[in-house]
Amino acid sequence: PTAPPGPQPADGSAPRPSRLEPPPGPLPSRAHVGSRPPTYDPEPTALPPADPDALDDLVPDTVLDGARYGACTLRAASVRGDSARYRGEPRRDALLTARFGTGERALVLVALATGARTAPGAHRAAAEACRWIGAAVGRSHARLVEDIRAARRGDLKSGLHRLTDRSLGGLRAGAADRGLQPGARAAALRCLLLPADPACRIRVFFGVGPGGLFRLRGGAWQDIEPEGTEARGEPVVGFGSPPSKTPGGDRLTMDLGIPTPPSPYEPAPEPAREPFRFRTSVARPGDTLLMCGTGLADPLRGERELRAHLADRWSRSEPPGLAAFLADTQVRVKGYADDRTAVAVWEA
Repeated sequence: PTAPPGPQPADGSAPRPSRLEPPPGPLPSRAHVGSRPPTYDPEPTALPPADPDALDDLVPDTVLDGARYGACTLRAASVRGDSARYRGEPRRDALLTARFGTGERALVLVALATGARTAPGAHRAAAEACRWIGAAVGRSHARLVEDIRAARRGDLKSGLHRLTDRSLGGLRAGAADRGLQPGARAAALRCLLLPADPACRIRVFFGVGPGGLFRLRGGAWQDIEPEGTEARGEPVVGFGSPPSKTPGGDRLTMDLGIPTPPSPYEPAPEPAREPFRFRTSVARPGDTLLMCGTGLADPLRGERELRAHLADRWSRSEPPGLAAFLADTQVRVKGYADDRTAVAVWEA
């Protein structure tokens, strides 16, 4: 549309064209980015098969949640991927949002897990991993809040590593009880801890397995995924497993570095475990922190147009509502058809 005519110049010259300002607010959400739409239909097609004796095992296509605590606004969504929707497979991603405690001493945990692609019942393993870590964090939340507020990074890293090991160890033990291979009950697990105290701007990420951790600051994305490391420092009281050494530094088991030959009377060794990932960060007003599984992390890293679109949508002063956030996480990219699970935190 043309702009309405402005005041005419007094000297009779041609009027200057009026400048049209862009509409306020973020650009509208899009169904896909790229030159072509993905192959699969954008909406769910087939439902997963149901067992009448195990209806609790069914997983909804989409989960959406949100909250506002302290200085941050939380949005979380998990959506079945295009491929799973077409094939009638369940969503392998699981999402848990939970608050432990009350008032300024409350702690918000957001956990996402992804079951192994080739394992039967991968969605069950993912849900179990979320429940295990949720229970472990819930039982230790008072100590965790103290450590976060006091910025005891070493204690947090050591303790959360042990909580994670214990939780994923529960999955492996469940596989052994069922006579399955250890990898049959494996899952990638990624978590955020958000203190409800508005004076505390420390955000804690920890987990095991692939995915993404990004920060949107000043309209630009930063990939802040930490490198995998081993736990350092002394074990933290109340956080789980006992130390592997005596106070004098002696190992509790002897290790001469000599490889042990396989025995037909012992189970096969477990596959190598993923390294533990940990990061603490101090949020600034206006930041957006994004934790996601590989279903969104891979296209974010690989498609500049998707990064630009979400940066525009999520750089505004007000965070999106639940429906808008869900639409943003579902912007599709050809060649990426896995489940998408995203947890975003907007800082006031």
